[in-house]
Amino acid sequence: MPQNDIRPKKELTYIEKVWHTVAIVALLVVTILIARVAFNVLLMILAGSLIAVYFHGLADIIQRRTKWSRKVCMTISVLGSFLILGTLLWFMGTTIQGQIAILSESLPETINNFKAKLGTSPLGAKVLEYFNNGDDNTDKLFSTARSFLGTSFGVLGNIYIMLFLGIFFTTHPSLYKDGIIKLFPPRNKPLAKQIIDRTSQALKGWLKSTMLSMVLIFIMISIGLYIIGIPVALVLALLTGLLKLIPNFGSLAAMIPGVLLALTKDLNTAIITALLYMVSQTIVSNIVTPLIQKKMINIPPALTIISQVIMGVLSGVLGIILAVPLLSIGIILIDEIYIKKINPEEANDNKVGQPTVDSD
Repeated sequence: MPQNDIRPKKELTYIEKVWHTVAIVALLVVTILIARVAFNVLLMILAGSLIAVYFHGLADIIQRRTKWSRKVCMTISVLGSFLILGTLLWFMGTTIQGQIAILSESLPETINNFKAKLGTSPLGAKVLEYFNNGDDNTDKLFSTARSFLGTSFGVLGNIYIMLFLGIFFTTHPSLYKDGIIKLFPPRNKPLAKQIIDRTSQALKGWLKSTMLSMVLIFIMISIGLYIIGIPVALVLALLTGLLKLIPNFGSLAAMIPGVLLALTKDLNTAIITALLYMVSQTIVSNIVTPLIQKKMINIPPALTIISQVIMGVLSGVLGIILAVPLLSIGIILIDEIYIKKINPEEANDNKVGQPTVDSD
């Protein structure tokens, strides 16, 4: 019988081992960089999907109320949204532009006055000393800001891409939905469709509650600041409404310029302004939002904050804004792919992300 030809493996030299290690490390670095860029692109795709969800959700409401054809309702939804937005910018643009100019002139002086008042107390002096202790803290602050505000293609480029993605997803939604389902084997196609349908319902619920919260907080803050007598009330209210897109951190960031401007009058006005922000945010977040947020996943607050911090470091402001819908998608995937497999008896009872009522 022929004997097996066993040849000893050639031992790699030290230089070859070094080059192999360098090649593996370089491949990992390139893979991580590509994944990070691709992740930002996926976030823009998610934002475009949310735009499409908004147009289709508005078209659903119009169709239920009027019984018109789907094409007519979609046309009204898209063109009507752009028309309303353009009209608001036309009538409010001059006022907002003027108030922004006033705010940009008065805010630096307000901050300097606040620093002067803060320096009169021992605790305030220590705080100022920490921030003025050298360039290290300032560099860290600006580095963090650049990290959070950084984007892949620039702000305008991202908006341009997301808007056109939203329009394309709006015009032919079934094309992309069916294309995703076709990627799965036949036995998994029902599961893929279930996940897509649940994700659509969850995103609709999040979008609806977020937009209504933004409008309500804008109305409440603008009226309240106008009554108190705070200048540039419209811009401050608009800023508060926009920052409502960012749960937890947005409310705190929106309150800072309003309270600083109120300090230029007196301390009592600043306290009243702070109370206005806190009461408005409490009413919208704890009373109004739960009533209108019927199709959204019940996410623990700690998970929301953790996801916002992680997404902010990875993808800047866009990541912070989309942290909640992205977390919702992750919870749905885990529930459908893993939880229901290990707990099949609870599959019928688990309604996470499922619509509870048919609300507009």
